[in-house]
Amino acid sequence: MTVSALPSATVSTSPQGLLYSGETVTLQCDIPDYTDWTYNWYINNQPGSSTHGKTITITLPDQDGQYQCMGTRTDRPQKSQLSRAPSIQFIALPTASVSISPQGPLYSGETVTLQCVIPGYTDWMYNWYRNNQQFSSQTSETITISLPDQTGQYRCQGTRTTRPQWSNLSSSLPIIITALPETTLTVEPNPVFPGETVTLTCSVGSDSIWSYKWYKDRNGNEVSQSVRHTITGDTLTISRAAESDQGLYLCQGQRRSRPTSSQPSTVITLTVNALPTASVSISPQGLFYSGETVSMQCDISMYTDWTYSWFIGNNFKSSTPGQTITTLSNQADYQPSTTLTLDKEDVFTGDSVTLSCTVKSSGWKFYWYRHRPDSIPVTTTSEYSYTLSWVSVSDGGQYWCRAGRGDPVYYTLYSDPVQINVTERPVTFLTLQPNWTQIFSGETVTMRCDIQGGGDSDWNYRWYKNSQSVIPFNTKPEYRISPVYMSNSGSYTCEGVKGNKISKTSDAVQLTVSDKPKAVLSISPQWLNPGDSVTLSCEVGKMSTGWRFSWYRTVPYRAGLPSLSDSSYSVEPLSDSITGTTESFYTLSPAGHTGGYVCRAGRGDPVYDTLYSLILSLFVSDLHSSVSLRISPNTTQHFRSKSLSLSCEEKGNSTGWRLMRYTERGVESGCVSNWGSITGSTCTIRSTYTWSSGVYWCESGSGEYSNAVNITVHAGYVILESPVHPVTEGDSVTLRCKYWTTSLNIKADFYKDGVLIKNETTGEMTIPAVSKSDEGFYKCKYPDKGESPESWMTVRVVALGSSTSVLVGVVVGLVVAGVLLVILLVLLWRFKNAKGTPRPREPTRTPNRTKDLPRVRILMLGGAHIYDTINRSDNNDNGTV
Repeated sequence: MTVSALPSATVSTSPQGLLYSGETVTLQCDIPDYTDWTYNWYINNQPGSSTHGKTITITLPDQDGQYQCMGTRTDRPQKSQLSRAPSIQFIALPTASVSISPQGPLYSGETVTLQCVIPGYTDWMYNWYRNNQQFSSQTSETITISLPDQTGQYRCQGTRTTRPQWSNLSSSLPIIITALPETTLTVEPNPVFPGETVTLTCSVGSDSIWSYKWYKDRNGNEVSQSVRHTITGDTLTISRAAESDQGLYLCQGQRRSRPTSSQPSTVITLTVNALPTASVSISPQGLFYSGETVSMQCDISMYTDWTYSWFIGNNFKSSTPGQTITTLSNQADYQPSTTLTLDKEDVFTGDSVTLSCTVKSSGWKFYWYRHRPDSIPVTTTSEYSYTLSWVSVSDGGQYWCRAGRGDPVYYTLYSDPVQINVTERPVTFLTLQPNWTQIFSGETVTMRCDIQGGGDSDWNYRWYKNSQSVIPFNTKPEYRISPVYMSNSGSYTCEGVKGNKISKTSDAVQLTVSDKPKAVLSISPQWLNPGDSVTLSCEVGKMSTGWRFSWYRTVPYRAGLPSLSDSSYSVEPLSDSITGTTESFYTLSPAGHTGGYVCRAGRGDPVYDTLYSLILSLFVSDLHSSVSLRISPNTTQHFRSKSLSLSCEEKGNSTGWRLMRYTERGVESGCVSNWGSITGSTCTIRSTYTWSSGVYWCESGSGEYSNAVNITVHAGYVILESPVHPVTEGDSVTLRCKYWTTSLNIKADFYKDGVLIKNETTGEMTIPAVSKSDEGFYKCKYPDKGESPESWMTVRVVALGSSTSVLVGVVVGLVVAGVLLVILLVLLWRFKNAKGTPRPREPTRTPNRTKDLPRVRILMLGGAHIYDTINRSDNNDNGTV
């Protein structure tokens, strides 16, 4: 049997030969003898694609590499040999470049030729671009442009029909216009006097190949060669200048090569002046004194390089190169005196004092002395005044002055002395009265400015707020603001003024004015039963002091009594707090029945009162009420859009009961149509909303109240069903976690006081026998559905009482029943009477947590705190409390 070698695969490329960056190349896999191959391609020895076609196309340079192929098929032979990798070489595209003629600086008005150069090939069609926009009409190798209209960035690119089909785009060549050369004209000398020679020089940069033209006056007359005007190269020489040569001159460069002309020079005015006149000045001027040196100066305007001739009368005296001569005065006169004055004698430290030294004549320098006139001068000034700034106490004392002038110096007599008295600047203190930490809008504030160490008391006062003057002059040391507003807040200072003397500025006192305060009323304790005492506390800010507190009971509106902002309420003072007290608390003992209370505070003279506090309603349960409230369903939490029934069940013959509630919208009475319908003594809320949450109770027209029930309508998807009333210690209690859309019990987590206590798969948690330790806040949570609000569960402890004794007696009676039937009947009679005896109630206790409590709960009801007390009662299933 002959074993044939596997077919060989070969890879060919198209196009062949040199390849260029950016081209696409077709690779073909050829395997002889068979046609039904699947072709497997390998790139750089790594498996690539598989295809039934024998060709693939790649793009250079991104897909450059070693390409091999191999065939596979379903019948024999199953595979071919792996091909060799063909050589795929590519080179960069030729790059175009732009050349320019002429080279060097380009000038406005010229034409420029641009050439596109592409090495290696000649059969190109050229594409030109200016500022990245193509010239569609320009396809030749060269283009000509005109300046300045066609300046910009120029690029080119070649295209052809054979490979390579295009070149790389050239770099940008900027075409920038250079301004014409500037021309500079100089004239020396200028101005000139008649008969002098003037040279005008014209230059254009550093280029020396220019010829120059000269122009005079604004009509542009060209200056030509003449007897007095000589033009040589870049200079124009005017000899023996005359008045006719005066005027405006400019020049301009001319040449045959580029550019043909320069910019005109700036215009220069040549001035031909008349000959100057000499004048003599004498120093010092005015009076001079015997023995003084006198200087005389010859001044000739505009020039300094003169030789000066001096004459006495018309007789020549001397000739000097300098313009000044000196001589001694023989004028008979006395030695001059000086007078020294002060602008103020008594000053404070930090002030300034100016001394003035006067002499009848002028030209003096002034010498200033302190303590002794023959000492070294404190200072020397050219002015007649000397100012001491920011004086200190050590600057006080006697001062003298004298004046001197000339060289050598000729001195006046010393002045008489003057005395400067310097004292410490008085200290100023600003105080705020009253000195309360908090000041409120509407109160009266007095600021007092006291000056210490200021001598007599005839001071005036300046007041500043935030460094800006508010009262520039006040004869009184007090500044009263009544009433004060929040806009008066700021940093205040003051200072005293007496004539030209000013005290130190006081330290700043910050006045902060707050909005008119409202008293805040609170209650303690928060759990109440009839007969308990309750303490009402009133507060006006944490930092506020100096208040007297008054206490009021709210009553229905009555004419003549003060009214609250809610006009449906009036207030009347509690009998023993009419005048107010410094104590911030008030005790009601006993607390009494439900009622509204407010407080307010006042201070100052006249008295400034705060706003009344919000109404705090104290709700006290009535243990012997003749009505009870029943709710159905019997739970504190309810879903939205559910039905809820509330019934006022009367005991005995009581009548006139109605259902009441506090909600966030206010107080409502009766079962009105907007939140329920009434049938007999039952009110049915057809569809609950979150605003149905609130405290519900029954009350009669005679002032009796049932216990209250706190109902929560939850906007979420999970609620906790829990008892609406206290449960008795030892009872069995079941808490249920309910989900919005199903009644099925599913796994839930139960929490007490925020701590996880149980995971129940049934959605219920049962406490077989509750104890006082089980009292607290409960909630439940479905891990993937949400959690319920918290509800408080109260546990009532039952004290041993007469009922226990009765039960013991009954048991004994049954044991001896066969012996003494009469005794048995007596015992049965006692048991019957004892059964109706109410169980003793345990005193109310306050829960440890400080958050909202189940019995006394604060609700913000448009200006009222609502407190409700839930009474402890027997656990029953019908929801009666």
